[in-house]
Amino acid sequence: MTRLWNDPADFADEMIDGFVAANARSVRRVTGGVVRATQSPAGQVAVVIGGGSGHYPAFGGLVGPGLAHGAAMGNLFASPSTQQVFAVAKAADNGGGVFFSYGNYAGDVLNFDAAQERLRAEGVACETVTVTDDIFSASPAEKQKRRGIAGDLTVFRTAAAAAEAGYDLAGVTAVAAKANARTRSIGVAFTGCTLPGADHALFSVPEGRMAVGLGIHGEPGVDETDIPTADGLAELLVSRLLDERPEGAGTRVVPILNGLGSLKYEEMFVVYRRIAQLLETAGLEIVDPHVGEYCTSFDMAGTSLTLFWLDEELERLWDTPVDTPAYRRGSVAPQQRSEASDAVADVVEIVPGDDASRASAITVAAALEVLVRTIDDNVDELGRLDSIAGDGDHGIGMQRGAHAALAAATAAVAAGAGAGTTLERAADAWSDRAGGTSGALWGVILTSLAAKLGDAGSPSPLDVAAGVAAGASGVMDYGKAEVGDKTMVDALVPFSSALSSAVDAGASLTDAWRTAAARATTAAAATADLLPRMGRARTHGHHSVGIPDPGAHSLALIVTAIGETLAASKEN
Repeated sequence: MTRLWNDPADFADEMIDGFVAANARSVRRVTGGVVRATQSPAGQVAVVIGGGSGHYPAFGGLVGPGLAHGAAMGNLFASPSTQQVFAVAKAADNGGGVFFSYGNYAGDVLNFDAAQERLRAEGVACETVTVTDDIFSASPAEKQKRRGIAGDLTVFRTAAAAAEAGYDLAGVTAVAAKANARTRSIGVAFTGCTLPGADHALFSVPEGRMAVGLGIHGEPGVDETDIPTADGLAELLVSRLLDERPEGAGTRVVPILNGLGSLKYEEMFVVYRRIAQLLETAGLEIVDPHVGEYCTSFDMAGTSLTLFWLDEELERLWDTPVDTPAYRRGSVAPQQRSEASDAVADVVEIVPGDDASRASAITVAAALEVLVRTIDDNVDELGRLDSIAGDGDHGIGMQRGAHAALAAATAAVAAGAGAGTTLERAADAWSDRAGGTSGALWGVILTSLAAKLGDAGSPSPLDVAAGVAAGASGVMDYGKAEVGDKTMVDALVPFSSALSSAVDAGASLTDAWRTAAARATTAAAATADLLPRMGRARTHGHHSVGIPDPGAHSLALIVTAIGETLAASKEN
């Protein structure tokens, strides 16, 4: 378990500050993460990687000459926000375009894609290759749905080497896609991991048993078996990976035996001894074997094996020297330090709303206060629900986002903002601070509602219902989930539909809201019977049967609490 922290909510920020202080030779702090502390050639493609914190040396530890130009670093096990990714990419850009790569997880895809679109709108060329190396997370027929684990090192290093060699953005993208197609991984765990401040692991494995096919965010394994001998484990890992030898692969292969956080190196060496024997017996030539920690899962006791199948181009790029805080290969020539500083975006001045809208803005802030209290009261339960088939961070992510939204709304009200601007500021703060899937989606909901509220006059019940409907539509467009996928959408769509119907029938906002909240609560509870078809829980769907979706449940809790507050206010 983790033992040292101050406030768990501040852990990721304080960790990044300490990491930068300890590695100022290699990295410098920018909004959203880190970039190289050294200069890169003008016109060179910038390789930007990233993901949630808790996986060191991924992702900040892999920034430096020969590897990434920047890393967007999210909260623990939560993807970086769109704002974080955008800021890191802007700081890393050398004028040759930005290449993104990260593990194939729903929150990362949402936020990196959104940042990519913002950059393209500003004229910055961008491309992406998501890492999909985990063979246990989807069938060969659905390889595009697989998640990324320790195989991200092969894709990151290949892409960065291509950039160093002068490849253009299209060339970097093509060779990274080839590296991903030639990378296969499988992982096992003997214990789960424990987030700072938590009193139990995100999942447990019975004594003497081993989880097979685990994720790197504390997700439970897909299968379970007795703990084998070291040789038995090597045979399991190698046989499964050789069964998925990539089409056209030759005989030269890089094996990467990765520790997930608390497995001893000595144990891994015993396992690797047999791995090497098995690969050689299979007629393979081992190139540059790796045994160590490359992508961890906090304090998880476990390991993963990655096989990277080389061709002439990939092997040439793989030999590129690298010098980062956590990963070094070969000899990198002395680098000139960068004199750049993190450019802080100008704060947009608030244009005051009219009297009626400012009064509505106070109501918006009051609703956010209720929302914050609701999340604070239920944060542990939301985390527990999320840990059953996911990564257990839904409660703390919602808490971070909600508190940031309230702080931003309070400041906006004090500056005389109308209701629309107040909620818009809250939405931006929520998505930025929370990160992850829920942060992005709540940002969409609040932004859509803000656009309908505006900064002039008092919004009508029809305006509110239209804003909620726009939010529901935006969430489905953005996250690609539909009713029945076991996500927030399963509660949001019924809530929006019931709210619009009641308002259209002439009900007051209070009565319509409470009717819709009851509908959302029923719909959220019904998600217990569903198998998840989206997000991290998709791989472990059988674990979540009988348990409601945490995103749907938290939305139902929030709209119910706001409805009760509206009713109490009406009575007074």
